[in-house]
Amino acid sequence: MDRTLAQEAIGRIGEAVEVAGWVHRVRNLGGVVFVILRDRSGMIQLVTDGEFPLPVESVIQARGTIAANDKAPGGAEVRLESYDVLAEAAPDLPVPVNQDPASLGLDAILDHRMISLRNPKIQSIFRIQATCVKAFGEFFRSQGFTEIKSSKIIGGGSEGGTNLFSMDYFGQTAYLAQSPQLYKQTMVASGLERVFEIGHAYRAEKHETPRHINEYVSLDIEMGFIESEKPLMEMERRFMAYLFETVAQENAQDLDVWGATVPSPESCENAPIISHDEAKAIFKAETGKRALDVNPEAERVLCDWAEREHGIPMVFVNAFPRRKRPFYTYPDGQKTMSFDLLFRGLEITTGGRRINEYSMFQDALAKFGMTEQELGAYVDIFKYGCPPHGGFAIGLERITQKILGLANIKEATLFPRDRKRVSP
Repeated sequence: MDRTLAQEAIGRIGEAVEVAGWVHRVRNLGGVVFVILRDRSGMIQLVTDGEFPLPVESVIQARGTIAANDKAPGGAEVRLESYDVLAEAAPDLPVPVNQDPASLGLDAILDHRMISLRNPKIQSIFRIQATCVKAFGEFFRSQGFTEIKSSKIIGGGSEGGTNLFSMDYFGQTAYLAQSPQLYKQTMVASGLERVFEIGHAYRAEKHETPRHINEYVSLDIEMGFIESEKPLMEMERRFMAYLFETVAQENAQDLDVWGATVPSPESCENAPIISHDEAKAIFKAETGKRALDVNPEAERVLCDWAEREHGIPMVFVNAFPRRKRPFYTYPDGQKTMSFDLLFRGLEITTGGRRINEYSMFQDALAKFGMTEQELGAYVDIFKYGCPPHGGFAIGLERITQKILGLANIKEATLFPRDRKRVSP
């Protein structure tokens, strides 16, 4: 289909056109047949007084003349003169493509993912997700970051060796990477100083919640020559403003389909920074309950508080206790130079400054019950001169979920992998 035909057909009345796409809907009104044709640019109505025996999702190439019709999508339609069948669909479609997916259960949508992804509302999720990926790359390239691609097959855990998927690798045990953490640090220490990566990460966690999946896309950055986590939070604050502005400009229709909005870029300046202890105190003041940690309930309460008090449902929480952070997190007394970013009731980012001094690195390994032998060559990063540095990671599916207000993170995942699902 012509890229602008579905949206601008009203300005091309009388033109002969050729369009191609999927048969989205067919209505036979007593001798007059209306066919809604769908492609990546949208939908347009075809009308004919002849027979149209094809089932929905058949692929056709049609020819006709554009005519005005106030009742047609966009105020115009194509008077069908002829068409070729490029691929006829079987009549037993497993899930409807032309209905609101809210009428279907999540399992039905995911069990028949090859077909449900044709649904225009579901497709809009992944157009927004593509914009998030694009905005991430654009922003960090503009800040002097170099994109890297690290291996996802590793010899040991990057976060202490837990929650790893193991695999046989030519007779030895290897693992799927939990994160590109140590590789990011390697590249900062190599002299690139600022790097980012967009890639998959794997967590062998036995969760079954609306916020967890076992394979996800991680948007990672690492930057050198920082003294604390604060430059990282400010960098992410600026990125979030850029992200919201880009999504609002490029995906207005996709947002409308879900009744969704994004915060204004200006409001990101107001997102508060509170310590882990302050977060627990706010939770207690808001609910009357004592929190041992910033758990999912606390995340929701804190974002509601931030929206009421600061005009944006987004809040940075920093100064986490050392026992709650990975071994490589830079200590600050009993606290750490680390942070989470919460958005609309969900943690979407974890980050912080990393240990860079070899002696401090050795001390951290001992406290976490680890050895240099477990990490192998990665120890060389710190042994042979590494600048102070830090970074963070954003979960792509989580930010997509929260932008659109989706109930389950699996909805924001093309082909989700959890404890039970490894197909399609």
